[in-house]
Amino acid sequence: KLMFEYNFWANKRILTMAEQLTSEQVMQSNNHSWGSLHGTLLHILDTEYAWRVLCQHGKSSPVWTADEYPDLTSIQARWEKEEQAIWDYLNSLNTDDLEGVITYGTADNQRHRVLWHCLYHVVNHGTQHRSECAVMLTDFGHSPGDVDFTVFLNQR
Repeated sequence: KLMFEYNFWANKRILTMAEQLTSEQVMQSNNHSWGSLHGTLLHILDTEYAWRVLCQHGKSSPVWTADEYPDLTSIQARWEKEEQAIWDYLNSLNTDDLEGVITYGTADNQRHRVLWHCLYHVVNHGTQHRSECAVMLTDFGHSPGDVDFTVFLNQR
């Protein structure tokens, strides 16, 4: 749960600075992995949702598109709902659940993962892409500052 507290804290730091940008800057094409700040934020959100659905319900979910979430406001609104859904899910788990194994993939390529490993992946994945967002924001003159775990602990 502490790692997810950190994850959401860091997401909010990025989103708060993204609010300082113009819509054009949020959508501006770049060479980062998801093509824009908007694309990267949507990818982080979509991934948090997809892993929660997989871990919680054992099924995959469709990838969200920019048409569904066309701007920063729509991403932020959906993220608030998803954060609550993740907390509801995490609060329902016990130690045995966390040590359980989930299976996913295709019939030809099944993967078996310990649940807490999947949950850790969500946070680690967010860290990777938030760092890209931080670079984009900094390039626009709106650095989110340090989003290190120890900074989170100091502010907690």
